[in-house]
Amino acid sequence: MDLSDLSIFRAVVQEGGVTRAAERLHRVQSNITTRVRQLEEELGVDLFIREGKRLHLSPAGKLLLGYADRLIDLAAEARDAVHDAKPRGLFRLGSMESAAAMRLPAPLNEYHHRFPEVTLELQTGSIQDLSAKVLHGELDAALVAEPVADAPFEKATIFQEELAIIAAARHPPIKSPRDLRPQTMLAREMGCPYRLRLDQWFKQAGEMPERIVEMTSWHAILGCTAAGMGVAVLPKMMLNTFPDRKLLSVHPLPKNLSIAPTVLIWRKGAQSPKVSALLEVLKASPNGASKHERRKATLDA
Repeated sequence: MDLSDLSIFRAVVQEGGVTRAAERLHRVQSNITTRVRQLEEELGVDLFIREGKRLHLSPAGKLLLGYADRLIDLAAEARDAVHDAKPRGLFRLGSMESAAAMRLPAPLNEYHHRFPEVTLELQTGSIQDLSAKVLHGELDAALVAEPVADAPFEKATIFQEELAIIAAARHPPIKSPRDLRPQTMLAREMGCPYRLRLDQWFKQAGEMPERIVEMTSWHAILGCTAAGMGVAVLPKMMLNTFPDRKLLSVHPLPKNLSIAPTVLIWRKGAQSPKVSALLEVLKASPNGASKHERRKATLDA
């Protein structure tokens, strides 16, 4: 078993089949199929459950995939360390939409200035999507909001978002979910950490929202909130990006729900010079969490 076998195996898993893996690796399909078969013979197990032309990971394949990810990442880290500790090459960074819009422009501008030999690619997505891509080696690092699983990742707290209840400008004071008029909540998809705080706010009050309208854009949520179509829970800093701020009112969340740490995550054992350099830039950013805040967030986690 060598790294090339593991790389081919991982490509088949990531691409969902032999055909697309062959295209990605610029190999013929028969070569990919043969190498996978040889790896299975060497290990003495079936790595895939085959249903016609469809492949599904077997239990043994799922186990091997974790080791393959770690070994391939470790080999890449070793090559970087041996040849050059200076950040260079492609850096695939993921981020939540809110952090990408509000927090990253200045730090990434500084990163480009300090490390011109790095080609930075930024992807936005949900917490689950970004975490999965980091875990599978499709992203080098990502900015996501807690809670994030500790086991597969290393992480550092970068920002502390202050969350609040946002309503239309003339909405009466909101101290509990019972004060909502109407009791329609505007939120992102399930799994969004800010929606989790919304759910916890209702649960603490022994209430359930009458209606939750899912939206794909924070600015759409703010616009609909300003129009009186519902109420939202989101970072107060988002208001700085909304041109009709005067049409909105801000109401405090309970203290135990109002602070949401944003962390930079990367696979355990895969902290490359590019990730280390980004950490340095982010922690020096005026928007970054202070040393005290990072320590407190770590203790509270």
